[in-house]
Amino acid sequence: MADKPLTGLAARLVVDQLIDEETLRSALSQAEKAKQTLSSYLIHENLLNAKDIALATAEEFGMPVLDLNAYDPEAAPKDLIPEKLIRKHKLIPLMKRGTRLFVGIVDPSDHTAIDEIRFSTGLMVDSVLIEENKLENFIDRLLDGGEDALSNFDDDEFGNLEDLEVGAVEESDDEESGTDDDAPVVKFVNKMLLTAIKTGASDLHFEPYEKTYRVRFRTDGVLHEAAKPPSGLAPRIASRLKIMSAMDISERRKPQDGRIKMRLSKSKSIDFRVNTLPTLWGEKIVLRILDPSSAKMGIDALGYEEAQKDMYMDALHQPQGMILVTGPTGSGKTVSLYTGLNILNTAERNISTAEDPVEINLEGINQVNVNPKQGMDFSQALRAFLRQDPDIIMVGEIRDIETANIAIKAAQTGHMVMSTLHTNSAPETLTRLQNMGVPSFNIATSVSLIIAQRLARRLCSHCKEEKNIPREALLEEGFSDEQIKGAIIFGPKGCDQCSKGYKGRVGIYEVVKITPALQQIIMEEGNSLQIAETAQKEGFNNLRQSGLLKVLQGVTSLEEANRVTLE
Repeated sequence: MADKPLTGLAARLVVDQLIDEETLRSALSQAEKAKQTLSSYLIHENLLNAKDIALATAEEFGMPVLDLNAYDPEAAPKDLIPEKLIRKHKLIPLMKRGTRLFVGIVDPSDHTAIDEIRFSTGLMVDSVLIEENKLENFIDRLLDGGEDALSNFDDDEFGNLEDLEVGAVEESDDEESGTDDDAPVVKFVNKMLLTAIKTGASDLHFEPYEKTYRVRFRTDGVLHEAAKPPSGLAPRIASRLKIMSAMDISERRKPQDGRIKMRLSKSKSIDFRVNTLPTLWGEKIVLRILDPSSAKMGIDALGYEEAQKDMYMDALHQPQGMILVTGPTGSGKTVSLYTGLNILNTAERNISTAEDPVEINLEGINQVNVNPKQGMDFSQALRAFLRQDPDIIMVGEIRDIETANIAIKAAQTGHMVMSTLHTNSAPETLTRLQNMGVPSFNIATSVSLIIAQRLARRLCSHCKEEKNIPREALLEEGFSDEQIKGAIIFGPKGCDQCSKGYKGRVGIYEVVKITPALQQIIMEEGNSLQIAETAQKEGFNNLRQSGLLKVLQGVTSLEEANRVTLE
């Protein structure tokens, strides 16, 4: 039976040669299964960009198109349409002229939405097309005041605000009640936390100086300024954060640690790890965002090459041995370990972890907070684990010879041990253990896999552009003749979907399996250079080679690979 002829927008996209018919028919089928509109599916799968779809839709339906970047949200008559309808139908009020209301929409065929707006407002409704990818952020800015409003507080708005009371936080469970929730400082702090989550930040820095105060977010590994509230608010903002973290607000001379749980919905919550540091002009407070979903992304989302992923999976399913993950702070070691633990987390296994502190709560895993002040350090926790019939043990970090020896003995006696070390590469990890005083024989017979890793910013799929780099320059960077034949190197451009051409991060890994040849070098107490040379002969890519592979795959740029892999 012949395929039905294409009609409407689908036909227009093919006629305008924006997409071939076979791909479009497949997209129509997949969109129907996913219960998405055709345009949403095409944008989500990067088959077409939102601008091309909007222009084709405008031509097909004979409607004007508005670029939201040129429209001021302050001019929108947002009070005319209930927030519930705006979010339900994904449309925005643009302008009221007499008895006519102009609304921005992405789907002109959605007559139900127009009818509901007409009924709700009692006005005639005219539609204007807008690009779908710009709609969601615009709705948030329209209804919530947007990021720009965060830094628009001035001293007058805070002038009548009394010092925060410790007990006031008790009322925060009920967001609709309590005068504390009406305080600008409370609103400002809550807005900062929510904005950081929405923008995918990993850390928030609240920083007081002599004459200024600033809030910075670390997004995709890079810090940028998010707001500059009045400097006189520094003590009040610090007090609010310390109340939320259950810290002692009267203690301003010593560092403190705390935790905030922010409930986003009935089923979703985000934890923040909080640390205060007394500085010259007040307390600097840094919050680390701990998203439990990051531990459940799955190994395929982390960026391992296929061979590296297979080695990690094989090591995880060995009955005993040690897996070490290394790299600097913020390189994704915790996520790699938790991903492995999540794979192993079944009813048949007893898993215990010792961490400083526990970052992500995982159901089914016995997690212990290390607290040296109370006599519970890593070595103490490890000793206790070994008396609790463990199958898998995770040690947050091997810092001393005592912890290293206990972990290695556990790996030699029928347990799978996972841990981290602060070293720059896999070969240096082995020599670091030797320098700690661990006998070479024990290292060679217990360590089964080492993963060294970095996080590189991922190129934005919407705007990345081809770069013309001379062949000689590519060879100097470390590419082989074979690799650069027909290779296309991409670089950042920047668009409204990303941050300076990058969106998200991807792992770059050096995964080294301890083979008999490497065991021999370790037993002979070879240095890191000899170990690295043998690892290369065994076919294991180092961090630099893995970074260049990500460049060839178009995942990241050469500049970014150089930033994270060149020592």
